[in-house]
Amino acid sequence: MNWLIDAQLPRKLAIYLCDHGENATHTLDLPESNRTSDKEICRLSEAEDRIVVTKDSDFMDSYLLKKSPPKLLVVSVGNISNTRLIEIFDTCFQEILKSFSESDFIEVTISGLIIHQNQ
Repeated sequence: MNWLIDAQLPRKLAIYLCDHGENATHTLDLPESNRTSDKEICRLSEAEDRIVVTKDSDFMDSYLLKKSPPKLLVVSVGNISNTRLIEIFDTCFQEILKSFSESDFIEVTISGLIIHQNQ
């Protein structure tokens, strides 16, 4: 799968995904870096078939209203350390991969995944 990690999340998450055989890019790697607009992130996600990974609720609103980005992983864990974030991903990574075959919108929480039904 292809992933696009938004600015509020650490580059370490993109590295984690790459280490697990995924194709992941962080906004820091884009020409506008962390100043890349939400509109451009959505455009890139569509053009490159990338799942947007974010903490930003604006993407959730955009997904629900316009289904843009086409695939979304919202990280709803509050303020935690980067190490704890990676631990959470490590615990549910296989389930995340499987869930994207069933849904285009998933949330990661401290206690597990929320799989939103496609509309």
